Amino acid sequence: MKHDSSTASLAAVLRRTVDGLRPGDRLPPSRELVRVHGVSPVTVSRALGVLAAEGRVVTRPGSGTFVAPRPAGPRADSADLSWQTVALDDRVVDASDVTALLVQPSPGTPDDAVALTGGYLNASLRPAKALATAATRAVRGPSAWDLPPLNGIAELRRWFAAEAGGDITPADVIIASGGQAALTHAFRALAVPGAPVLVETPTYPGALAAARTLGLRVHAVPTDRYGVRPDLLAEAFAVTGARVFYCQPTLHNPTGATLPRDRREQVLAVARAAGAFVIEDDYARYLTLAPVPPSMVTMDAHGTVVHINSLSKVVAPSVRVAGVTARGPAAHRLRAAQVVESFFVALPLQETVMELVGSPSWGRHLTALSAQITARRDALAAALAARAPELEIHLMPQGGLHLWLRLPPETDDAALADEARRAGVLINAGRIFYPAEPPGPRIRVTHISAANTAELDEGVRRLSMALRARLG
Repeated sequence: MKHDSSTASLAAVLRRTVDGLRPGDRLPPSRELVRVHGVSPVTVSRALGVLAAEGRVVTRPGSGTFVAPRPAGPRADSADLSWQTVALDDRVVDASDVTALLVQPSPGTPDDAVALTGGYLNASLRPAKALATAATRAVRGPSAWDLPPLNGIAELRRWFAAEAGGDITPADVIIASGGQAALTHAFRALAVPGAPVLVETPTYPGALAAARTLGLRVHAVPTDRYGVRPDLLAEAFAVTGARVFYCQPTLHNPTGATLPRDRREQVLAVARAAGAFVIEDDYARYLTLAPVPPSMVTMDAHGTVVHINSLSKVVAPSVRVAGVTARGPAAHRLRAAQVVESFFVALPLQETVMELVGSPSWGRHLTALSAQITARRDALAAALAARAPELEIHLMPQGGLHLWLRLPPETDDAALADEARRAGVLINAGRIFYPAEPPGPRIRVTHISAANTAELDEGVRRLSMALRARLG
């Protein structure tokens, strides 16, 4: 197994080389570095990237890599920046848990690490050709870069309204810059700083981070194999006085639970009685393998539900487009928040999405993706049963991207995630999904970030090795 130490070793050698050269001197070509040091082109590229990040070299495409100019005065990192601590006060923006979901390998991760984490499709699963074609068509016209309607182009709002179903109209829909931005807009519009909000436990870490960054107090509502428990939701509303409940009723992240129709009706009744909003995160509506109950927004006649339908999970990470459905004064406030915070979503991106979902390629992509989800979910589950039977699958979800695993009681989930990283497989420690202390050690593993099922099996093999090392 080739480890990241090769990158670090080459970077150390190149630092000494740079120290012996003058600013502007050219480093040997990458091909020569590969030959002289016996490493791969990827290792060379990463080592040069390390030096560039340190400010030691600059890369000029087509010309090569050169020693960077030496700073004339004191280094920037020697400046006294402590004054900022007072100016910024004590509000903390913690993105660590969200960053952990974006598959950013940390130092010490092997070069060939298998990703069993993240929430976006592997490049092989994306509709890349159809997306490129759609983007080309979207920017072809002379008005491609014009100012769009602030709420989003009419055709795209109409499409999101039709996808939601029921009596939703285009006037009820706002186009936002992806699900995370939509979620932040919703929290900001529906709750004031310091207010309590309710979330399922466990829940999506991005929701926790967004709520806390906005100064909201997060309270947990327990779930079971069928999703949130309406009886405990009613109790939480009564105890906390919250007026917002965030949930993922379809293929809940991370557990994979899907809330049955009767519970959806109970949740709406409980929220209605409490005079509260429900933020329905419908991120997985295109990732289901079996029929699911209708979205809660279509069952809502009182403006209780703010519904978010995002596309980056099912298309590609950079397709940051979501439809937000709301009614009444809440919709007016959401529209105002959208304009104040980000003006609008770029017209070429909206047009690209409209071209994609309006083409025959969209249906073919969803069909092919469903087959891949089935194959990958089953392959991951089979590999876990064969190689790591100590890891108990919470439930086999009817689609989605993840499996939620219970660890042996004595296992430290964060320590296991670190051990697994060193062994060459990336997983998510379960504690980041809980708004308070977790009831026991868990991890989340993902099957759509790996290249294929063989890589999934290899990732589970490495995870099993890491688990054995932790258990002794």
